[in-house]
Amino acid sequence: MGFEGQVWQVRSGADAVGEILIDDADFPWLSGRFTAGPGYDAVQELFARELALTRRDDAGHWQQWEEAYDEIRRRVSLTSPDGPVAEFLLHIDGDRAWFRWSDEPFGDDV
Repeated sequence: MGFEGQVWQVRSGADAVGEILIDDADFPWLSGRFTAGPGYDAVQELFARELALTRRDDAGHWQQWEEAYDEIRRRVSLTSPDGPVAEFLLHIDGDRAWFRWSDEPFGDDV
């Protein structure tokens, strides 16, 4: 679909959280090399917590994950080369990031 080589921006308000250089497209998921920007320190722990919750399998962990991800969505935006996206699900782990996005809000089956 031509996504490889694109650079997507992650922002927190006016602060650059980082860039994702797409190197793999398995639609609807894109993944790539994440380069942290000056705003990453302020949200790094949110992404670490969110990812740790996806790896758990105990009672209530998905509710905790939803709460953690809601905080990410409040604080972070994702912009494609064509402009901001309406909705996204983004994971960052070290120098790797993977996400899916939509120009319309997601339904309940994400």
